[in-house]
Amino acid sequence: MKKVLLAFLGVAAMGALCLFCLFLPERTDIVVVGGGAAGMSAAIEATERGCSVVLLEKMSYLGGNSLRATGGMNAACTEEQKKNGIVDSLDSYYQDTMKAGHWLNNKKLVRLLVRNSAESVSWLEHMGLDLSDVGRLAGHSISRTHRPAGGAPIGTSLIPVLTGQLNKRGIDVRTENRVIGLLHNQKGTEVFGVLTETREGRQYKIKASAVIIASGGFGSEPALYVKMDPDLKGFKTTNQPGATGDYLSIVEGFHPALVDMSYIQTHPTVEPNNGVLITEAVRGNGAVLVNRNGYRFTDELAFRDILSREILKQPEKSAYLIFDDQIRKSLSATDTYFAMNLITKADTLSELAEMLGIHPIVLSQSVQRYNQLVMLGKDRDFGRNDLPSEIIHAPFYGIRIVPAVHYCMGGLKINEKAEVISESGGPIKRLFAAGEATGGIHAATRLGGNSLADAVTFGRIAAREAASLARR
Repeated sequence: MKKVLLAFLGVAAMGALCLFCLFLPERTDIVVVGGGAAGMSAAIEATERGCSVVLLEKMSYLGGNSLRATGGMNAACTEEQKKNGIVDSLDSYYQDTMKAGHWLNNKKLVRLLVRNSAESVSWLEHMGLDLSDVGRLAGHSISRTHRPAGGAPIGTSLIPVLTGQLNKRGIDVRTENRVIGLLHNQKGTEVFGVLTETREGRQYKIKASAVIIASGGFGSEPALYVKMDPDLKGFKTTNQPGATGDYLSIVEGFHPALVDMSYIQTHPTVEPNNGVLITEAVRGNGAVLVNRNGYRFTDELAFRDILSREILKQPEKSAYLIFDDQIRKSLSATDTYFAMNLITKADTLSELAEMLGIHPIVLSQSVQRYNQLVMLGKDRDFGRNDLPSEIIHAPFYGIRIVPAVHYCMGGLKINEKAEVISESGGPIKRLFAAGEATGGIHAATRLGGNSLADAVTFGRIAAREAASLARR
C-alpha cells in the first residue's frame, strides 16, 4: 500500500511539474514582431550576431507589404550603379528624399538611411538576391532604384531569399502568432518580453532581452487612416490585409511618441477594380498619363502626392497610363497585369483610344507631342526630368488608374539606434522598431523605392543595437 501511494504521489508531482513548465514563459534573446522585410532582416542580422531569435507573424505567411513591392529598392553609390555607368552621390539621394518629404523629415535618420543604403544592397546580393537592374522612379534626380534583371517585381524575389536565410539559420519563425502586449517592469519603463496569442486563442509569454517592433503600418484599416486623414474616405488600398496598425495597441501602455501620423501616401497609379498597384517603373521607363479627353496633364515623374492630386482633378478623378511594346519588354513586372487581363492592347493609338473611351485624335496628338519633346530632350510642357524614349513601338497599351492608399509615413518615433522614444523624450528601454511601424524618415511623402531601403537598413540597425543589449 505504501508503494502504491508513493507511486501515485510521484505521478502527481510529475504532472504538476509538466503543468508548471507549460505555463512557464519561454526565453530568447530577441523577439521580432512582424514578418515583412524589416522583421526578417532584423531576425537574420541578430542571428548573425550570435543571438537566439523568435520571429512572430500574425498572418499565415511571411512578407507583409514587402511581398507586394514592385518598383525596387533605392541605394546610392552602389557597385551596380558603377557597372551601369551611373554617377550618383549620397548628397543627391539625401536631397531627393528630403525634397519628397517637404523637408520635414528627421535629418539624422535620412542621413543614416542614405549612408547605409549601398551596404544594404550588398548584404541582400550576398544572400543571393539579384539587384542588377537599376532604374529611375518618380522624384529621383538619378537612376538608383535596384531590382531584379529585366525589371521583375522585387517583392516576390526578395521575400523568398529572406525566407531561405531564416530557414538556413534555423530561426524560430511562428506564423499565426499575434503579439497582443509587452511584458514590462512594474513602472512600465522597461520591456522584457511579449504576450502572444495563437490562432486557436492560446496565450503565452516569451521573455527576451529586447523586442523589435516591425509589424507594419495601418493601410488596411480604413477607420484608422480616415481618422488620420479624412480626405481618404472611400479610397481603396494597395495594402495586404494584415496592415492594421497593431503596434499602436501593443505599445499603448508605454506612452510612445508618435510622429507624422496624418501623412498617408496614396499611390497614383492603381487599377481601380482589383486594387492592383501599377508599378511606378512603367512611368519611369517612359509611359505617359492622359485624362479621359486624351490630354496629357502632368509630369509623370512628379512626387506621388503631387501626381495623386493632379489625377484627382481630372474628369472622373482618374487617368489612363499609356505605353508601348518597348516599355512593356523593358519590365517583366508588367507580365502580371497582362496575365490578369488588366491591360487594353491595340495595334494603333487611335484604336486603343476607342477601346478605352478616349478621344482618338486628341490621344494621338498628345503622344505625338510627347515624342517631339523626347526628341528635343526637354519637356517644355510639364518639366518631366527624364524622357527615356518615344512611344512609337506597336502594339500600344493602356489602363485606367486612380490613386489609392499605399503607405503610412507616420508611426513610432525612433532615434538613430532604432530605439522607440517615449512621450517624455527618452528611449523606452529594450524596445526597438523598424519599417512602416515607425515615422520620421519619409515625412510628408515617401520617395518611391525608399520603403525597402528603410525596412532593410533600419531592421538591421535595430537588430545590431538589440543584439548588443542581449550580449551584456
